[in-house]
Amino acid sequence: MSFLELFLIAIGLSMDCFAVSLSFGAQKKLKRNDILKFAFFFALFQAVMPVIGWLAGSSLKFYMEKVDHWIAFGILAFIGLRMIYESFGDAEKKREVDIRDWKILLTLSLATSIDALMTGVSFGFVKVNILLAVITIGLVTFLNSIAGAWVGERSIHISPRWAEIIGGLVLIIIGTKIVLEHLSII
Repeated sequence: MSFLELFLIAIGLSMDCFAVSLSFGAQKKLKRNDILKFAFFFALFQAVMPVIGWLAGSSLKFYMEKVDHWIAFGILAFIGLRMIYESFGDAEKKREVDIRDWKILLTLSLATSIDALMTGVSFGFVKVNILLAVITIGLVTFLNSIAGAWVGERSIHISPRWAEIIGGLVLIIIGTKIVLEHLSII
């Protein structure tokens, strides 16, 4: 997997964190330390979960070698479609919670990283430098979370929905590319 593909996957995975950050930034109540704290936790969880998934996927690769590209596609497509579907949920509910509360922060960090866990499983089926993937996903998530809060603070009517839709589409496209490469179409 190329760095560009890893970077695009990192952007796709970080879009739910961007959307959550955008929502909280729009409250205009957060201090710089609050933003850095939730950006760090989002990045940490987004970086660790793919390793857990990668270990699981790598251990199963031998048994699923003939269909691994379809599994990778299915996982990425499922995550992408779920992100698009969830983007149509109630954005106001995301604003009702206080991200400065540790329980909320840890819950949101875990919830936004489940897709990273599943993506990590797909990494176990394709050739990927997991260290580069983890660093890229963590850094992109950290920066996207800060950017989301910053944009949220400065905007009046921006919808986090579009960030989740775009992130979902990116994951579907990468999954499709994996299958097409395996079938030697690209």
